[in-house]
Amino acid sequence: MEAIPRRNWIAVMGGLIGAFMAILDIQITNASLKDIQGALSATLSESSWISTSYLVAEMIAIPLSGWLSRGLSVRRYLLWTTGAFIVSSVLCSFSWNLTSMIVFRAMQGFTGGALIPMAFSLIISLLPLHKRATGMALFGLCATFAPAIGPTLGGWLTEQLSWHYIFYLNVPPGLLVMAMLAHGLDKKPVDWAIMRQVDLVGILTMAVGLGLLEVVLEEGNREDWFGSSFIVRLTLISVVALVFFVISQLLRRHPLVNLRLLHNPRFALACFAYLVLGMALMGSIYVLPLYMTQIHNYNALEIGEVLMWMGLPQLLVLPLVPRLVHKVDPRYLVSFGFLIFGVSCFMNVNMSADYAGPQLIQSLIVRALGQPFVMVPLSLIATASLTQEEIPSSSTLLNVLRNLGGAFGIAIIATLLDNDTRIHASQIASTLAASSIEGQAYLLNLTNSMLAQGSDPAIARQQANAVLSGTILRDAAIMAYNQVFYVMGIFLLIASALVLFLRSPAPQAADAAPVEAH
Repeated sequence: MEAIPRRNWIAVMGGLIGAFMAILDIQITNASLKDIQGALSATLSESSWISTSYLVAEMIAIPLSGWLSRGLSVRRYLLWTTGAFIVSSVLCSFSWNLTSMIVFRAMQGFTGGALIPMAFSLIISLLPLHKRATGMALFGLCATFAPAIGPTLGGWLTEQLSWHYIFYLNVPPGLLVMAMLAHGLDKKPVDWAIMRQVDLVGILTMAVGLGLLEVVLEEGNREDWFGSSFIVRLTLISVVALVFFVISQLLRRHPLVNLRLLHNPRFALACFAYLVLGMALMGSIYVLPLYMTQIHNYNALEIGEVLMWMGLPQLLVLPLVPRLVHKVDPRYLVSFGFLIFGVSCFMNVNMSADYAGPQLIQSLIVRALGQPFVMVPLSLIATASLTQEEIPSSSTLLNVLRNLGGAFGIAIIATLLDNDTRIHASQIASTLAASSIEGQAYLLNLTNSMLAQGSDPAIARQQANAVLSGTILRDAAIMAYNQVFYVMGIFLLIASALVLFLRSPAPQAADAAPVEAH
């Protein structure tokens, strides 16, 4: 086997650190939103745009990365975007009102969005086949570990220092990434022929379609979905723009994204599996902190002590996966990973009020053990036999679908939780009618307890009713969380079965030489 140039590894590791930073920043503000909204005099609903603006800009940037990296050269494109990511991160810490924060977060998302697919592309283009599984394992760790520790790290920095430091955090690793990429990638001139092939129609329809779709998914539940004319208008515009985008890409000789790759059944099914993976990964990272906060009043640090079990066990499994993919059919590994992930969700379908962080750890460990078996072999299946020209588009499609899966997953979970909590609360309340002997006895005990604490009779009855209402809402919410985990488990079991229908990739030489660093 031909030795891999050290510069290739340096470039790949630089790209992975950049991707880790970009993925980390998706979630890092979540635990600090209250502090940020207070400093910027914003309401809770307004501050949600701090995360939404990042996600929208990131979604737009990913499809542009293929064309810009080919035209500007990978080295120049990554150095520019990493530098701009550092600058926009610092600008976020200097925000003086909500509008400036949203603008700077959008800049941060747009530049960070380029780092994610480019790390994926560097692995495929700079590593030979026998080392590609190792690269994909490291990329999988970035994609799953970074969002798991994001809220915890953000919360810790905010409590120990201030919310400004969640943005300063990007400066040291960002400078390191620039140094590694500058050393590991060759200088190349701008390819003006590719730059002149700019697909303005594709860029415009893609930006409008994906950007508005992300807004719909992020804000839909808060706006009552299609009960809101705002959401209806955005949905219609998004659908029309995406239809035009697909048509324009299929008709163009040099499309922005080569959608013809989806004609390959193996790649298309792998894309669907990536969509489900995004739903499960981001859905878990969204629902677990929400459960611990709403039901057990955990703070950011307490949540982090639980969520770290979603990441740490992966460090034990990841080194084994690259070896297994050479001995076991990758389809079986992916199917096994989805199955284990699904089992971990079913472990959480019988939660009660006593089910807190320590009880969640067991299912998180199972989940962490299953995740590496999904992303690494799935990435290898999807990218097997691709030509160099197809790598940028394949990276774009896989990463866009993973992000969209996350957005869909969070939107579905938020809607299910709201609707099911109301339904279960109504059902529980109906069983505690005024004539219910057990209900009256419970209220009487609560009232007597309040009276013993010094409340007058009228206030004691009000306090007893408030405690009962709170108990009903808590139990209704727990039942809703149980149903969410059940639905997630079903989706993962379906994905586990469908992956088996993937065609095995054509065998390739294990000692294929790496592509020259570019």
